Amino acid sequence: MRDLPSLNALRAFEATARLGSVSRAAEELHVTHGAISRQLRVLEEALGQALFARHGRGVALTVIGEELRDRVSSAFEQLREGWAHLQRGSENAPFVLGCAGSLLARWVIPRLERLERDLPTLRLHLSPEEDPLAPKHAEPDAALAVATPPWPLGWHVHVLAPERIGPVVSPRHAALPRLLDGGPAALSEEALLHTSSRPQAWPAWAQASGLSVESLHYGQGFTRLFYLLEAAVAGLGVAIAPAQLVQDDISAGRLVAPWGFRQTDASWILATHRRNDSCIDAVASWMRNALQENDGLSGG
Repeated sequence: MRDLPSLNALRAFEATARLGSVSRAAEELHVTHGAISRQLRVLEEALGQALFARHGRGVALTVIGEELRDRVSSAFEQLREGWAHLQRGSENAPFVLGCAGSLLARWVIPRLERLERDLPTLRLHLSPEEDPLAPKHAEPDAALAVATPPWPLGWHVHVLAPERIGPVVSPRHAALPRLLDGGPAALSEEALLHTSSRPQAWPAWAQASGLSVESLHYGQGFTRLFYLLEAAVAGLGVAIAPAQLVQDDISAGRLVAPWGFRQTDASWILATHRRNDSCIDAVASWMRNALQENDGLSGG
């Protein structure tokens, strides 16, 4: 025999008893009305007695429901107070942001000084993870990623900006005059730089731009997007890149994007397991604004 009923059921009961409404309890706990009703039935079946009776549009506690409320409410209040105490003790703990190396090197770090200036109470710790939504080590407070829905199970996602990709090339690249004269079709004569971490980038851009995917052929490949973009800056060829990762290079004249950028089905996201967290909301808002600053680069 179990010593306690389901804690989820007790939590559903406590919220319903406190709020006087199944619907409001469901809203607070971020579940459906039916999920709360099922949890309440679990408790009632275990006790063999009703805990609630209908009262207008809400519910009213029965005598045994009132007794259970008093005991459960006291226990949950102790849990809340204990958790708040632990949180106060960890107020100075760093905010851990998981992020793929390419995003970290080419977008986060160049903006780190400004982020710290704009959010002075944020103690940021950067955790490089090639797949920050599936960390192999300790779970970060939030993960910055470019991803497509459906979002990973269990993560609360702040959508920051749509992803746009396009070809970029250094002004020093010997073939640039020919490419500019020939337009996008001239890319069929170029050995394109590419990355194994994003094999569909070139085909997706070509299709969106009305080019034949079969006309593309590839030159040097790289295992990481960061290396690919460094090769493009060095004048080694034409690369395909997300607009936000090359906007600083374009502004500084290190790269040009002759044919613009095309929107993909992916988005920049900030994902977390923590809901209703003002710190994460502030970081998400800051990142959303920063990503949209140079949105003019993303036309195509």
